[in-house]
Amino acid sequence: MPSTSRHTGEVNCDGAGVNLYRRNVGLMLIAPDRRIFVGRRAGQPEAWQMPQGGGDDDETPIEAACRELWEEVGTTKALLLRESAKWLTYDVPEKLRPVRWKGRWHGQAQRWYALAFTGRDADIDIEAHDQEFDAWQWMTAAEMLDCIVPFKRPTYESVVEEFSDLVK
Repeated sequence: MPSTSRHTGEVNCDGAGVNLYRRNVGLMLIAPDRRIFVGRRAGQPEAWQMPQGGGDDDETPIEAACRELWEEVGTTKALLLRESAKWLTYDVPEKLRPVRWKGRWHGQAQRWYALAFTGRDADIDIEAHDQEFDAWQWMTAAEMLDCIVPFKRPTYESVVEEFSDLVK
């Protein structure tokens, strides 16, 4: 079972003290009609995903989730509905691992949050900060799962299953 460290931003998943997974949060932003916010990663036309991002050393996961909502979606118009019961992990294919990771992490361990969007589409501004997404749309859970990169799909399927009563 992974253990987390609030101050290091790492998750120990191998039982031998090697931190293989970067601590991260994921956000399922849900519209009133139960569709999900999905953004297309800037410069990666086939890479659609829900907002996610790493936690800073001085943040709790929920604080990171609130910051990521503002930074990636450009809104704070949301209410927390639920937190995932456990951390979920995925491995990033070696050739796709970010250079800034310097080989340190194999993937990410994520705590997921379901959020009810309380604004209007005009309240979303993906260009408000460092632009993570170059396009966005509301999708049903099935549509979203069809366009997620394969290595993230099992994690996204787990998130949809856990929050299924909110999106189906």
